[in-house]
Amino acid sequence: MWLLFFLVACSAAVLSCALLCRAALAAARATPGPAPRPAPETAPDAAAARRGPGLTLYEMAYLSGGPHRLADVVLVLMAQQRRLLLADTGWATVVDPVGKDPVERAALTAIGPDGQRRIPAIRDALVGDDAVRQVADRLVTDGLAVPAAVRPGVGSAVRLVQGAALLVLLSAAASYWMAPAGADTGLLLAWFSLPLILTLGTWAVARFELHPYSDWATTAGERQLPGVGHSPAAPATPASLVTLALRGPAALTDPALRAALHSSGA
Repeated sequence: MWLLFFLVACSAAVLSCALLCRAALAAARATPGPAPRPAPETAPDAAAARRGPGLTLYEMAYLSGGPHRLADVVLVLMAQQRRLLLADTGWATVVDPVGKDPVERAALTAIGPDGQRRIPAIRDALVGDDAVRQVADRLVTDGLAVPAAVRPGVGSAVRLVQGAALLVLLSAAASYWMAPAGADTGLLLAWFSLPLILTLGTWAVARFELHPYSDWATTAGERQLPGVGHSPAAPATPASLVTLALRGPAALTDPALRAALHSSGA
């Protein structure tokens, strides 16, 4: 029976490590060189108010958490300006139906003519909107975002390696528990140390070479993020929005906004 557990552990270890190596190579090969940035579509004051050092607030959100994080940022931004009401039941209600930039207009369009919609439905609608795709395309062109062709990326592959390491430990424990009396359990556990060394060693190399992991940002994109590349956000950008863009809804200090996003499945 222990041989079956051993084969499962080895298969999981080898497959997960191979996927991590493939993801790292694909991300490196698919990252284009920097290209001239097109002129932003937002108004000058609106764009300046949303910029960090070289990145807009929307770009920071996309690089940190993808289009769903960007959707959360625009909803909270409009809620803080009292142009949207986000209820703790997970509903968004329009107060001011005028968007200040293409992403805000896309959010209002996603909410619909009734002026009220569930936040998960708004997120899903924004993911496929042209305004959000333009943000993503601009980042990919600049070499800051991972192209869609190579996602899921390194972050997901690292999580697979971590899961494989846990599976190896559980398989070893099950084999030890089911070993017949008088069996050489030391030799049995020594066999399981092989896939464990493989997974932990690959994880350690990834931690040293590839951290911080991201399914969205390239290494160059990670360096542009405040706190990662040691570049502070612009003073005009509210700190709460920068924190939301970088760390997600769990980092919000406003309990009402946090409840609204979490009750909607954020």
